Amino acid sequence: MSGTSEGPAPATELDRSVVTESEIITSPGTEPPPPEPPESAAPPPYRSVFTAAPHAMAVVDREGMVTGANAALATLLGRDPDTLTGAVAADLVDLSSDARTWHAYRELLRGQRARLRCTRRLKHPEGHALWVRVTVTPLPDRDGGVLLSVADIGDHRELQAQLRHLRMHDPVTRLPNRTLFFERLTAALEAESYEESGTGRIGLCYLDLDGFKAVNDTLGHRVGDRLLAAVADRLTRCAQEAGRTRAGTPLVARLGGDEFALLVEDSTGTEQLADLAESLLEAIQAPFDLSGRRLSVSASIGVVERHAAGTTPTALMQAADTTLYWAKADGKARWTLFDPERNAHRVTRQALASTLRPAIDRGEFALEYQPLVGMEDDRVHGVEALIRWHHPKFGTLTPNRFISLAEEDGSIVPLGRWVLRTACRQARDWQTEHPDEPPIFVSVNVAVRQVWDSDLVADVAETLAETGLPPHLLQLELTESAVMGSSGRPIETLKALSDMGVRIAIDDFGTGYSNLAYLSRLPVSVLKLDGSFVRGFQIEDRAARPSPADEVIVEAMVQLAHRLGLTVTAECVETSAQATRLRRIGCDTGQGWLYSRPVSPDRISELLGTPGLQAGVGKP
Repeated sequence: MSGTSEGPAPATELDRSVVTESEIITSPGTEPPPPEPPESAAPPPYRSVFTAAPHAMAVVDREGMVTGANAALATLLGRDPDTLTGAVAADLVDLSSDARTWHAYRELLRGQRARLRCTRRLKHPEGHALWVRVTVTPLPDRDGGVLLSVADIGDHRELQAQLRHLRMHDPVTRLPNRTLFFERLTAALEAESYEESGTGRIGLCYLDLDGFKAVNDTLGHRVGDRLLAAVADRLTRCAQEAGRTRAGTPLVARLGGDEFALLVEDSTGTEQLADLAESLLEAIQAPFDLSGRRLSVSASIGVVERHAAGTTPTALMQAADTTLYWAKADGKARWTLFDPERNAHRVTRQALASTLRPAIDRGEFALEYQPLVGMEDDRVHGVEALIRWHHPKFGTLTPNRFISLAEEDGSIVPLGRWVLRTACRQARDWQTEHPDEPPIFVSVNVAVRQVWDSDLVADVAETLAETGLPPHLLQLELTESAVMGSSGRPIETLKALSDMGVRIAIDDFGTGYSNLAYLSRLPVSVLKLDGSFVRGFQIEDRAARPSPADEVIVEAMVQLAHRLGLTVTAECVETSAQATRLRRIGCDTGQGWLYSRPVSPDRISELLGTPGLQAGVGKP
């Protein structure tokens, strides 16, 4: 009987310094006493029981040699009973194949250990594998021998293997499940990191079926399970085909629900993963015939391919999950490759989202103000409050970096309330500082969620009462897409604010619905023309004659707005030529870098009463 691997020298070559009683030499000139029969010569009382016992056992002396073995051990090991006595016990049951077991066994022979138990995979003389559990315990006699017990655990191991298979595989698709997948992924990353024979890279296709929930909801879970099994078969065939063209077949696993993963060890680059993803999409998009039903589904796939060194299972799966989300967001039925730059933007966005609410309490936000200048007199009539986030890590951030996040998590409500109060308080301060100048209004942007999620009317009324700012000096801006087509609470809120005396402005007008008939039924006071119309006035080539189309469109909107009793503000005014043309077609106020960029409250205070902003007085 031999083990699966070679180990240290057999026990017969060990402990040669041990001296037995038979080696004692008497002194010369004396008559030695008559020899006493050894204890082993007299059959001990347990000898017959030992020999007939159904459990495989052997007695081993302190040198590791078998001094006696029963028939059960010979039968189990497939050996001739006569060959067991005198054999090296460690060789019979492979105790020397690993250093730890061998060391423990030697300690037990020297009386330094009370027990040894281990599992061994032996090779039977007939060629098959033999799994045994070996137990070694000291015998209660003064010779210091040990009892070696060997139990056949083949059936137990087979049962364990069956149970493990059930535990590690999905019952619906018979594919490896999430547990086995992560076990294989962890092992693959460790192997790729340390083995020099491979590419040192690893790839992953993370797949999710599009619209699978609808199949379950409409046709039932039984049909859904059949579809999953059919999808698994196609994915497996794709993996096998990929394995025929390249070394190694990708592991296909069902991670849960309608999510599958294909793990590619020793990947050769993104091209290999892209080819695999294309084949998967093509296979899934072909119709499925299930019990007389013809179903068509698609899949979205996130693809990640990278060096294994420095990668963890968690990091790889996070990247795959993010990339799968991108594939879904980009339109589904496609694969998307992981993009570190895009992921960095996502991480930054998540970092901003997690710190947004606390930033309000920490006072990290501030307001800058951009003048709204009269086209006829070039004087400041009002200002638009523009929020800035002075982030301790990312620096000063403009609204386009964080307002959408605030709308998603609801923090736009407390943030908007802070902007409203700060802007109104500042407008009142300017009025107090410049009593001889006509008071200017302040324009504050309002998000749709503020109208729905908070009592905006109560907030405005409370703020005006607290600051003492007259209602007509407050202007609230909402985007065209947020107002047009609205009904119910938003319209009621706008009407209540208008009845209070607050001015309502439609921002970025001309980019959305542009429904002037609907606009006539809203309590709106001001239209702010989107900057794209104004930029159309810019003449890039001085030698070319401008097309009158842009001017005709803007002029028509201005005239219609005036007939509805609305004033018009042109955004993004950057040149004197633009200002001249806008003044000619009737725009009331202008806003843009021609007059001033967004500036601090102190700078606005300096500009109040200053004529000629178009000449650049208001530029920082």
